[in-house]
Amino acid sequence: RLSRRAGRAWPGLLADALGAAASQPPYQAPPRAPVLYIKPRNTLNGPDGAVVLPADVPEFEAGATLAVVFARSACRVSARDALEGVAGYTIVNDFSVPHAEYYRPAVRFTARDGSCCIGPRVVARLRIADPDALDLRVYVDGQLAQQGSTRDLIRPVRQLIAEVTDFM
Repeated sequence: RLSRRAGRAWPGLLADALGAAASQPPYQAPPRAPVLYIKPRNTLNGPDGAVVLPADVPEFEAGATLAVVFARSACRVSARDALEGVAGYTIVNDFSVPHAEYYRPAVRFTARDGSCCIGPRVVARLRIADPDALDLRVYVDGQLAQQGSTRDLIRPVRQLIAEVTDFM
């Protein structure tokens, strides 16, 4: 079973997902830095791979997001130059156990075996006019369960790359 709670599942819309909770303890405000999820090797899955719901998990949330594929290592790049090291983009359908901790999600909720479906192909960077203007949709059993756009992300792709490559 997948959760059909569209507003909560798409990680790129963190501010919308948290709503008023972002201003409550322990957070007090929306994030000032990117919120990153750990997706170790065990989570990687192909676009047509089976996502198995473990016996101890009542449901998964599905969240479509844009994946940035790098052509080379990137370290401390500026937002202005951020896309120059990008080979292209692909889609990720990220499954996680529903949880309320968006700033500090427990690995056990986000790193389940086979829970990160990637692909099916990488679209070259030069074929995407604006990575910050892409529509994303998730269908569950043929029904639209969730939709969003990269234009609604907290940070544009260039800024996100610059902020993340500043420390890793």
